[in-house]
Amino acid sequence: MVGKKLISDILKCDPTGRMKADERREQILHTAIDLFSKKGFSGTTTKEIARAAGVSEAIIFRHFSKKSDIYHAILDDKARHDGMKFPWEEDAELLDAIHRKDDKKVFYRLAINALNKQQSDVGFLRLLMYSALEEHELAERFFSEFVARIYGFIGGYIDERQRDGVFREMDPRIAVRAFLGMLIHHSLNVILWDKKRSLLNITNEEAAENFAGILLRGIRA
Repeated sequence: MVGKKLISDILKCDPTGRMKADERREQILHTAIDLFSKKGFSGTTTKEIARAAGVSEAIIFRHFSKKSDIYHAILDDKARHDGMKFPWEEDAELLDAIHRKDDKKVFYRLAINALNKQQSDVGFLRLLMYSALEEHELAERFFSEFVARIYGFIGGYIDERQRDGVFREMDPRIAVRAFLGMLIHHSLNVILWDKKRSLLNITNEEAAENFAGILLRGIRA
């Protein structure tokens, strides 16, 4: 294990032993996520980020002209990687279920994707919560670029099934909010409030199946 880490570190460096610029930038972003998720944007200084990353503050400003640029870079970095891919962009089972109009499978796949992603990146989830509480523009940007598209996609599917006569007439956005509310509340309990799962100890698969069932029983015609 030590040998593999040593090789990895060597590959990240140039012949002089210095970390490459893109690797250094990634290191700073990971450090910033950790600090922002614990202290918020306002409560974290660039000096603290530099100290935790093991670099000078000048290095921070070499990559980011101001602290707010780090916030935007975090979201951009997430968007470029799998962490913020939409479920319909990467889940073949979901796309197949949508094509077959298998409602139970559609909402199960949406739920399991959301739960797994929410719980696999706790630091980013906490950062988003802090940004919303601080009314930072990152929260608004995340909502408009990601959450709004989720609403549009799921709402569009519900609207189509309403026209098929399968789901009862209602504003699809109400059903989407109820569905997403179950998912995020469950993840927040697992991550923040009930880490030992003393109130409810179920797997994400069980949670996804039950939440999908609860929604469908509520919106079927």
